[in-house]
Amino acid sequence: MNEEIDGGVETAAPVWAAFADLMSVLLGAFVLILVAVLGVQLQLSTRLEEAIKQQQKETARRKTLEQALAGPLASGRVTLVNGRIGISGNVLFALNSDQLQPQGRDVLKSLAAPLTAYLGSHEQILMVSGFADDQQVREGNRRFADNWELSAKRALTVMRALIDAGVPASSVFAAAFGSEQPVSSNADDEGRAKNRRVEISAVPRPSNAAVKPGE
Repeated sequence: MNEEIDGGVETAAPVWAAFADLMSVLLGAFVLILVAVLGVQLQLSTRLEEAIKQQQKETARRKTLEQALAGPLASGRVTLVNGRIGISGNVLFALNSDQLQPQGRDVLKSLAAPLTAYLGSHEQILMVSGFADDQQVREGNRRFADNWELSAKRALTVMRALIDAGVPASSVFAAAFGSEQPVSSNADDEGRAKNRRVEISAVPRPSNAAVKPGE
């Protein structure tokens, strides 16, 4: 009889040992999963905080720029949308021309001083972007091959005018977008007039770190 009882105990012991091992493995796996989840939550929380700080910084930057340009904005000849200063092409140039009109030069002179002051307190540089509508350059106008060249020449003209008005040459560059970035429909004259424009945007200044030969 005792031999039968002893035999039953010996048979049950390995089962409980295996169950204990299994529970240990499951507990370890649960702890690893918990640690991983907490790690992901920490990363997400850190990224969210960084995004909020960046958004607050961007909002403050735009507010500072808006305050600096209060005078030109009040004139109604320039706009400020999402940090981009917009100037109608009709204000700056005659149709199919890259020669500044007197009123366009006056507008750029009014922007030069506040933009220079703004750049003095921010590590940024001005990008002057030229845009065109989708109409081909007028036939017989041999000054421009296409809208790309017209928008490029206009951006360069505005850039040089800003430099002449006092903006440091090292703090401004030109870019051309042709007709590829419309802000309105090109289906009518009003829409095309809105697309013929120049925008001035403050963008991060490129790093001055020297590049080693061969890199």
